[in-house]
Amino acid sequence: MAGNWSIAVSFPLGSSIRISLNRKRLLTHTLFIASVITACGAPTPAVQSRATVAPAVVTNQVVAAPVTPDPRIGAIFAAGSSVHSCSGAVLDSLAGNLVITAAHCLDSSTESWFAPGYSGAVGPVGFWRIDAVYLDPRWVRGQDPSADVAIARVSRVDPATEGTLEQRVGSGFILGSAPAAGVEVAVTGYPTGDGGVPIGCRSVTIHPDRGFPAVLCHGLVDGTSGAPWVSGSTVRGVIGGLQGGGCNYSDVSYSSPFDVQTRLLYQRAQEGGAADQATGAPDDGCASIP
Repeated sequence: MAGNWSIAVSFPLGSSIRISLNRKRLLTHTLFIASVITACGAPTPAVQSRATVAPAVVTNQVVAAPVTPDPRIGAIFAAGSSVHSCSGAVLDSLAGNLVITAAHCLDSSTESWFAPGYSGAVGPVGFWRIDAVYLDPRWVRGQDPSADVAIARVSRVDPATEGTLEQRVGSGFILGSAPAAGVEVAVTGYPTGDGGVPIGCRSVTIHPDRGFPAVLCHGLVDGTSGAPWVSGSTVRGVIGGLQGGGCNYSDVSYSSPFDVQTRLLYQRAQEGGAADQATGAPDDGCASIP
């Protein structure tokens, strides 16, 4: 179910959007196109995949299940759409306006909104517009999966909303480094769809695969790309990286390794300089796996 396709969608006023699809984005855009045809309106953001070279054999299987929403973790939508297709989390920052997600979740050709603490409907914190996206130069040059991390600067969609994002949700996560094997992390994200609640699991990281941190958890489905890996108050990874975070059949999810380049990315986002052009999701390679 991987590989990329390109679909042109025409709208009543003569405009069109070209959507690049792959496995982790397919359901999102199917739902989006249907909603456009029936409701005349609402774009949908970019997303991608989630694994390993062969299906993992898991004993004492950890399974993702519905969890209580965390106000610091939210769903990513296209502006005006009811369909969410990625996940993200609030970062602790000086300005209180930064969100971390997977780089493949964002495409600068489509305006995206972040809904922290989403639980089937937007809560009192409301939507926050992604105004600027900061990317690792390795992702900008060639969508290197080792750099599948984006930090976005946001502002409130509703001008009546008071305070910064971080003030509204209570706090942000501290940016940490990639976990070694044997570190317990909580992973929380939003399956692609209209409405719904977050799912999550608490599991222990396993030995990195080709340098990519890995965690065993069955059921982290489409839409959980960008979901944070949290230890205490620290985010140690986000679903993404190797094969977009893992292919459909796998119980393994990946993150790009948080390293010195991730720290430099965070510093640049803090300073609020010139942003990068996000280009969505590349081919995740899942189609080539038997």
